[in-house]
Amino acid sequence: MPIASPFPLDPPASEMPWIARATELAVDFAQHAAELDETAQLPVDNLRRLHEAGFDTAWLPQSYGGQGLSWLSFGRVLTIVARACPSTATIWLMHLGAAYGLVHLSEEENAGFFARELAAGKRFANALSEPTGGNLFLVPLQVARPVEGGFVLDGAKRFVSGCEIADYLLVNALVDDVPAFFGVSPDDTVKLLPVWDSVGLRATRSQLITFDSTLLPQARRCTKRSEEPNPIPIGLPFLSIGVAEAALEALREHACGRVIPTTGQPLAAMQWVQFAAAGEHVRLRAATLLAAQTAWLADQRSPLVNPSSLEAKLLANEVAKDAAALGVKIGGGSGYLKTSPIQRHFRDAQAGALMAYSAEVCQSEIGKALLSADAGA
Repeated sequence: MPIASPFPLDPPASEMPWIARATELAVDFAQHAAELDETAQLPVDNLRRLHEAGFDTAWLPQSYGGQGLSWLSFGRVLTIVARACPSTATIWLMHLGAAYGLVHLSEEENAGFFARELAAGKRFANALSEPTGGNLFLVPLQVARPVEGGFVLDGAKRFVSGCEIADYLLVNALVDDVPAFFGVSPDDTVKLLPVWDSVGLRATRSQLITFDSTLLPQARRCTKRSEEPNPIPIGLPFLSIGVAEAALEALREHACGRVIPTTGQPLAAMQWVQFAAAGEHVRLRAATLLAAQTAWLADQRSPLVNPSSLEAKLLANEVAKDAAALGVKIGGGSGYLKTSPIQRHFRDAQAGALMAYSAEVCQSEIGKALLSADAGA
């Protein structure tokens, strides 16, 4: 007899129309993904359509004008978008992470302001990762000095996805030796250095930006502690899962459509192809279940969501890379051509493991917890 799952695998039935809406949008997103990748253009139209469909505010509490949807539905929506166009999914995830962070960590007046700006279609971006900070994006090294009205920051932040269209930046810096977070409107003191020319996720345009005596307003400082989950740690596993799904689908289409001249059989009939595809399919299922459990824990506001998110991200990152690599192996020379989606999925799959927290940092944190003296308590 099957064992009943301790957590639901699907979003509530009442939220399924949102899944259908995302699926409909994703059809068009997929048609333009290769072009956006080739030209490294921001998917502005995709982001606009997500906003107009109500997805930007859907997971905010109703008290801030949102729908209060479940994080299980968020994972499903993000997977659908990432499968179609992972650059769109990445920018959208970071946009929500910055916006929701500012709403939940700000005092009531500022929280309402940022929620209204999000609802109005304003764009948000995370400016947290420092050039010398590695994965420690929540523990800044750059010090902001006090001035009238707030603090001044001189420094730089990297991998700021969507910064070219951002109306607000979530910025961190050390204040009195303590990490502090601010909502900042970019002005002439914030400069963009267009150095982004990546191998994968090219349409994210995650540029380096510099701050030259930029005011971090005390009035926009985040001073609250919040138990509300942030979309980014919940969403990162689903980002890689979407890439893995796309990679396996491209593999399947190639294997079923490519006929071996000597046998007259498709590649899909070869046993080694079947065995390899089955292995990746099962691992993807496992990664999806672990990510879904993380989303469910977030819906319960469980303290276990953070360690679970590290495990889910680690597995999803590795599954995406392995599934994409298998696609290249089965695709052969034709899968290595720029015209093939196989090579694009391979390039995109590498990015998830590099995003903070990287796969190595996840391994380190999970390993330390597993091998700690009181782990078995």
